Amino acid sequence: MTSFDPASLLVPRTRSADEGPIIRMAQKSRDLRAKGIDVVSMTVGEPDFDTPLNIQEAATAAMQAGFTHYSPVMGIPELRAALSKKLKSENGLDYGPNEICVANGAKQAICNAILSIIDAGDEVIMLAPFWVSYEITVRFAGGTPVVLHAGVEENYKVPARRIAEAITPKTKLLIVNSPSNPTGAVWTRAELEEIAALVTSHPRMMVLADEIYEYIVFDGEMTSIGALPGMRERTITVNGFSKGFAMTGWRLGYSCAVEPIAKAMGRMQGTLSAGANQFVQRAGVAALEGPRDEVERMRLRYKARRDMVLKGLRAIAGVRIGNIPATFYAFPDVSSLLGKKAGNHVMDSTDTLCDWLLDEHAVATVPGGAFGAPGSIRLSFACSEAEIEKAMARLQKALGQLA
Repeated sequence: MTSFDPASLLVPRTRSADEGPIIRMAQKSRDLRAKGIDVVSMTVGEPDFDTPLNIQEAATAAMQAGFTHYSPVMGIPELRAALSKKLKSENGLDYGPNEICVANGAKQAICNAILSIIDAGDEVIMLAPFWVSYEITVRFAGGTPVVLHAGVEENYKVPARRIAEAITPKTKLLIVNSPSNPTGAVWTRAELEEIAALVTSHPRMMVLADEIYEYIVFDGEMTSIGALPGMRERTITVNGFSKGFAMTGWRLGYSCAVEPIAKAMGRMQGTLSAGANQFVQRAGVAALEGPRDEVERMRLRYKARRDMVLKGLRAIAGVRIGNIPATFYAFPDVSSLLGKKAGNHVMDSTDTLCDWLLDEHAVATVPGGAFGAPGSIRLSFACSEAEIEKAMARLQKALGQLA
């Protein structure tokens, strides 16, 4: 019999399709918890709140009414109409139901967009720190990421003048995530207007605007770049229900763009998967049209947690952290602690630092290299106040040894 190695058949793209650091740290923390270790996990960006009851009840009612069959790939008419209304009233985005594509989560909406417009040789400008999946998906599509960095001193926001310097004839897409994962940064209207001026002066450039954290803003206001003059045709806006409505496991996202692009994204989705499930979409209508009391309650809890985290991190020598105007993430710069030694451990990278924090101090975080910023670490404060208090005490003790 001829010897056979199944792994030898794998193609290179399987190696690039990896959100390793986040998954690795989250799994490692679960494994330690299973052994009875009191781990505080600040890894995954998942609300610790349950989905509001009115949304749950809408899904149950929809199932009982028989809405358990396939749905149209682009989404049920009722949800697309509700989204069109929401986008216009809340975001100033004027897109009809035919320009909206409902997806199995915002991640799929992002994949639909990138796979529809990016091909080999196309350049995509990415503003670091960025969400890990952007770079993975761009490379998966054959595109070339052009990464621009901004640190604490720039409030984690790359200024328009540096974006302008990176634009070439091959530039096809700029990804703007505001509010931002992992930093919580929010681009002001004036900052987005400068960016929009660059985009509209280019013959073939668009923006992918990821607005998934729009309902978790503490300071200032969120502006949709697609609502600015000249940007309707130039923008693909992606959003979803997972963060603001605490619906992560429901897998419901959406995008809006001019009709030719929206239809292309629908074709891409139809090829790779299918329409989002029917009763979840009907629950989505209930989320959009129902009361927002629970959404606001969650936002206020996140704000209180943000304040706890900022106070805790700012008390640690050697840690730099900017303001966190939105989201439930902190992204402290710990570069001054790298190279330091604790016992037999040398903190030669944030990967090593995060492993040490988990193994020795039972706090799970994520190294910043996954987000294009290897001198930082990400902490998700979508966990209870008691857990945050415990985590801050442990971090102060641990990192204090290094400073």
